[in-house]
Amino acid sequence: MAEHISKQFDMELETIRTRVLQMGGLVEQQILAAIDALMSGDIAKFDKVIAEDALVNSMEVAIDDDCQHIIARRQPAASDLRIIITVIKTITDLERIGDEAQKIARMGKTIYQSERYQMPRFREIRKMAEVALAMLRRALDAFARLDATAALELAEEDMRLDDDFAAELRQLITFMMEDPRTISMSIDTLFISKAIERIGDHAKNISEYVVYLVKGKDIRHTSLETIKRETLGG
Repeated sequence: MAEHISKQFDMELETIRTRVLQMGGLVEQQILAAIDALMSGDIAKFDKVIAEDALVNSMEVAIDDDCQHIIARRQPAASDLRIIITVIKTITDLERIGDEAQKIARMGKTIYQSERYQMPRFREIRKMAEVALAMLRRALDAFARLDATAALELAEEDMRLDDDFAAELRQLITFMMEDPRTISMSIDTLFISKAIERIGDHAKNISEYVVYLVKGKDIRHTSLETIKRETLGG
């Protein structure tokens, strides 16, 4: 980004960008821990993920507060204002990703603590989680490098994750129709799958904010073909 006469302003902007990446690293660890616990049935790890959601929330509040102070003191305009707007939007999505990780942990704990005659197969869940995690990492990397082209690629990954969720939903419906005893387990598993699909949605949102930051274009609610044509060609 452009340098300012005030080096302090540059430092303030760079500091909040760094803190966004730190928050992103924390929610990434939350997702990994929740999925690891889901595979192993580690109740203590579920509890840790649930408890640490408060830390994610506090990071969002602190960064948001700093952004408000920067706006009040510096009255940023143009690209500087886009940085602040992008940060505020990004930390909102990161906080919601943390909520989804907590939801995975809560539902996983419920599954393992319930007396089920049959445990769900989490192989498909893990594959979905790998895609969602990769999307989050790429979105944060695009944010760090201000890479609009890399950010745009996440739209296609989100479509893939949506397809994986639809396939998981069909499978769970089949289980419930064939054996009513699987209904409770299938519903809990469905909530977990949906949480992972939502993580992908939030990662895509972050990638869209990166495009806004770099290109100054709002690409929300725009078709992938239009985005590629107008943004990359612009």
